[in-house]
Amino acid sequence: MPGSGTAEGPDDPRARVAAAMEAVPREHFLPADQRRFAGVDRALPIGHDVTNSQPSTVRAMLELLDARPGHRVLDVGCGSGWTTALLAHLTAPDGHVTGVEILPEVMALGARHLAALGPPPGVELHEARPGVLGWPDGAPYDRVLVSADAEHVPLALVEQLTPDGTFVGPVRGRMLRIRRQPGAEPLVEEHGRYVFVPLVS
Repeated sequence: MPGSGTAEGPDDPRARVAAAMEAVPREHFLPADQRRFAGVDRALPIGHDVTNSQPSTVRAMLELLDARPGHRVLDVGCGSGWTTALLAHLTAPDGHVTGVEILPEVMALGARHLAALGPPPGVELHEARPGVLGWPDGAPYDRVLVSADAEHVPLALVEQLTPDGTFVGPVRGRMLRIRRQPGAEPLVEEHGRYVFVPLVS
């Protein structure tokens, strides 16, 4: 389970993710008519048939990902920019987050949200290139977070990881954590079932 263990401290993903979610409120990444629902644990529409994922899902994924200060992170399907901002908080002060979004209108929306808060240092957003998963130009990444459901394990994204990097994302509705291991096969774990829009390259 995410963040398993009994003690919470500076190295506990649960504590660090909770602090990030407190520091980066969801409401800043929602349309005006949805902000009153920011505390409700459900996905909320942000336009263009895209949603801002429910907080419990975001929390679980970030705990599994375990992004840490100094990490380079790829955020695939960055949408409203909320996960990108959360990852920037988790990897500060010297980390780097690359957000990728396939819909230009949604990417522009995320960029506006981040700019309104004051762009976090070490963050860049890109419109996905047709036929290309992720952002290979910035690889390798310590962590890859995917907020869209893949039909199969997206090997192109796993290959953008460092030799000991971690991938978290849904595959056919199953939340997978894939940890690369130098000199060994990747370790694949399943962590429950979730509903996301399809991953498109």
